[in-house]
Amino acid sequence: MKKLTVNKIIIDNGCYKAYVQENVELEKAQSLQAGNRMLVDSDGLAFVYILEDDSAFYYVSFPQETWSNLKDSYEQTASLMLILAEDIEIELTSIKEELSFLIENIEGNSNYGEEMERAVQEIFS
Repeated sequence: MKKLTVNKIIIDNGCYKAYVQENVELEKAQSLQAGNRMLVDSDGLAFVYILEDDSAFYYVSFPQETWSNLKDSYEQTASLMLILAEDIEIELTSIKEELSFLIENIEGNSNYGEEMERAVQEIFS
């Protein structure tokens, strides 16, 4: 398992693009696919999207600093693309459905921790 951290999300030609701070080797970037599922990192105040290949999972962390742009992409019909290496973009399929499910589950649920619950309500409610 490898963790990648999104450090910015921008709009480019009507499409949202998320950039990670880590360098991903071109060959590895080409082998990764959208995992169509998300998790919550309550301790790190982050949403985590899963990427996968034949041998491993990659956790793409969306820390709290990116949530306002993540919310914008969530509310639009545009795709959210993850930019990994030169010319390697992966569409984060099912992210809107997964994020909607997580937001709904977190609201009013202290199992995620008070800080996570409060942070999600501030941005997404």
